[in-house]
Amino acid sequence: MKEINENELPKAYEPTAHEDRIYKKWEDSGKFNPDNYDLDENSGTFTIMMPPPNATGVLHLGHASTLAYEDLMIRFARMQGKRTLWLPGTDHASIATQAKVEKLVLEKEGKTRHQLGREELLKRIDAFVEDSRNTIRSQVRKMGSSCDWSRERYTLDKGLSDSVLEIFVRMYNDGLIYRGDRIVNWCPRCKSTLADDEVNYKEGSAKFYTFKYSKDFPIAISTTRPETKLADVAVAVHPSDERYMQYIGKTFSVDFAGGTKLSIKVIPDYHVDKEFGTGALGVTPAHSAVDYQMAQEHALPIIKLINEDGIITENGGAFAGQTVAQARKSVVAYLKEQELLIEEKDIPQALSICYRCDTPIEPLPSLQWFVNMSKEVEFPDGKKSTLKERALSVVTDKKINFVPDRFEKSYADWMNNLHDWCISRQIWFGHQIPAWYRGDEVYVDKTAPEGDGWVQDTDTLDTWFSSGQWTFATLGWPDNVKQGAVAEKYEQRNDLERFHPTDVVETGYDILFFWVARMILMTEYALGEIPFKNVYLHGLIRDEKGVKMSKSLGNVIDPLGVIAKYGTDALRMSLIIGATPGNDLKLGENKVEGYRNLTNKIYNISRFILSTVKKVKRVTKKPKAKTVADEWILNELDKTIALTTERIETYQFSLAGEGLREFTWNTLADWYIEIAKIEGDKDEILLYVLEKVLILWHPFTPFVTEYVWELLGYEDMIMTQAWPRVIKEDIKEVEFDFVMNLISSIRTMRGENKLDPVLKLNALVISPDVKVLSKQEAIIKKLARLENLEITHEQQERPKASAMQVFAPASTVYLLLDGIIDIDKERARLAKEIESAQKLISATQARLANESFVKSAPVDIVESAKTQLGDAQEKVAKLTSQFESLA
Repeated sequence: MKEINENELPKAYEPTAHEDRIYKKWEDSGKFNPDNYDLDENSGTFTIMMPPPNATGVLHLGHASTLAYEDLMIRFARMQGKRTLWLPGTDHASIATQAKVEKLVLEKEGKTRHQLGREELLKRIDAFVEDSRNTIRSQVRKMGSSCDWSRERYTLDKGLSDSVLEIFVRMYNDGLIYRGDRIVNWCPRCKSTLADDEVNYKEGSAKFYTFKYSKDFPIAISTTRPETKLADVAVAVHPSDERYMQYIGKTFSVDFAGGTKLSIKVIPDYHVDKEFGTGALGVTPAHSAVDYQMAQEHALPIIKLINEDGIITENGGAFAGQTVAQARKSVVAYLKEQELLIEEKDIPQALSICYRCDTPIEPLPSLQWFVNMSKEVEFPDGKKSTLKERALSVVTDKKINFVPDRFEKSYADWMNNLHDWCISRQIWFGHQIPAWYRGDEVYVDKTAPEGDGWVQDTDTLDTWFSSGQWTFATLGWPDNVKQGAVAEKYEQRNDLERFHPTDVVETGYDILFFWVARMILMTEYALGEIPFKNVYLHGLIRDEKGVKMSKSLGNVIDPLGVIAKYGTDALRMSLIIGATPGNDLKLGENKVEGYRNLTNKIYNISRFILSTVKKVKRVTKKPKAKTVADEWILNELDKTIALTTERIETYQFSLAGEGLREFTWNTLADWYIEIAKIEGDKDEILLYVLEKVLILWHPFTPFVTEYVWELLGYEDMIMTQAWPRVIKEDIKEVEFDFVMNLISSIRTMRGENKLDPVLKLNALVISPDVKVLSKQEAIIKKLARLENLEITHEQQERPKASAMQVFAPASTVYLLLDGIIDIDKERARLAKEIESAQKLISATQARLANESFVKSAPVDIVESAKTQLGDAQEKVAKLTSQFESLA
């Protein structure tokens, strides 16, 4: 029991004064670690592996969103009594991290990586990463993340490295990993290959050229890349195209631009679209995956025209040494000069660009390492299938559920069209490929071969190859394995047995194919089981206008800056409430400020209760209701507990938060606390409801709820309290909304007629429920600010000069306004406002009906007009209702 003086309580909650201290208290307690709880063997587990942020070091809103969602789920599961693990870590992000350090070295020392040397560059990267990881840890803590730091991992630590080597060698021995020449996606800036799903597409336009190789060449071709025609070896036509059938199988010698000599064979291909361009395609096997396949089928030579720096090779004749852009201009100039150019026009184009740096991708022939997606292999459970078939089946068989489920189709489409995965990267930072060469000999193993003359492959593995193993390698695999029958005692099980498969992965939909799909592939191969049971996908965070955030636009919101200004709880709520899975979220500071106000409301409600009750004590058992209002608030609390629990368990986080906000701000603060001031003697109920409300809010707003818990003086931490449970079937409806509707109707009429809030009025209520209303007369009069209230069941003529509303079936309230306002004058004013608003509606509807306006006007202008129309229509409806209520 504790007495609290109102003057002892701060008038406002200051997040910056408490958040770091509270987080340290949580962390020092050891309660982020599931091993530090005395739980029953059958308590169940709940596991999330934190998506590892890149080691380049700055927390952005996407990370903040993931941390907010995952911490909400973790705190909720922990309070439900589950053995809860949230394992943190960082990703070495090979390409991005090496590029960052190379840039720093070049700026500070004027040296390239080759001048610095591999060993020295890796030392610099390691130092940079360690510093960045410290920054990331600090930022993750700032978000209130209750993760188990004792189990923190890094995709280049020894355990992960052991797993990567084990998987590579197993896959190689199973014939899944191979080395071969293929057309790869090459980024000239990153100087490395990219997997197919690391290629982005930028919508734009391109020049479409139609020309002949020479005046005597019989076929014209069309292309957006005339410079690559310097390495053409064939022209492909549809076998049934009568225009070209006579040329199929023939070879033509051509003197082309830059002095290059081409040998062009006309080949048939059923994939050629007869209606596109001239219906004939120049075939450049070295710089198109489609053309490369044609070359394989027709035994055509492969001429490499563009090198890894994006420069024309000696095969380009006089254009050798030029950039791709320069060579394009040179070839077009030659075609014009020789009068070979037939047509030049603009067409829409989706340009392939690097997902890291937006540089245009060059398809190049290269000797690389690949994972075969279509080779059948035996999985640990003894079943045989290809990797992509196995990864697809676990989703179609509903072993893994997607939220929202529409992404299951996207996943299936991607998996069905999945090509072999290029896993080698031409950079130094990362897991070096465990392959050694001596002459024509190739040796693949976890350790180097014995003997002299062996040289290890200098390439490193794709980052996704290691992060794809995140759910099981972080739990000790391959040292930890599943023994089959699970040990009876928790202590006898290893982490892999305790926590795998994990329960959910929460991430942005933009890395569904980068990371989520690869975790499914790798985990099924290594363990023969799913990595997680559920996939929750959030959308991109956009600015308040819906525009993608970028530094160049200056609309990037720094989460740490927002936290410093408004507090972590406000940021967390603004990222969750109002967001729906799989859809992008608009976010501006106004929204965060609004949730800062909600944070303050939670504190102010707590402060009022703490300073109002005679003594603060824990009320763990539901108190007995003394009035209908008491019965109503306890019932509404039970409904809120049941609904919040159900919504969190079904991943309806926004709805859970919205329901909690409605109960806290409206039901509790605006209604019950005001009623408590009138009825009195509510200490036990107020303390009971407050405790439950704080616990329900804790997964959303951990800091302010822990702070209030401290003020209450209760033992332990709110973080470790039990989540309240109710039986839905026991919840009964309490008829109090009837009274609230009456009060709200009177308040609405007061507001519509712009009456002084402190002015006490008279009202007449005609209703068959006289008894119910009469019992609550004191509450009605106080909250509606009435001097006199007449309640009767007898029908009467409408009082002169009154406002009227029907607040329930067969129940009407009249607000008596004789001598208060001029009814006729007010009706005239409303009629004029209605007419003005209707004119605006007509004009706006005319604008939106104009197709030219809708097509040519900026999107934000059109959307603004639609909003204006909706607002005006809503205004007319309200004004009409008000007009009709006056008589």
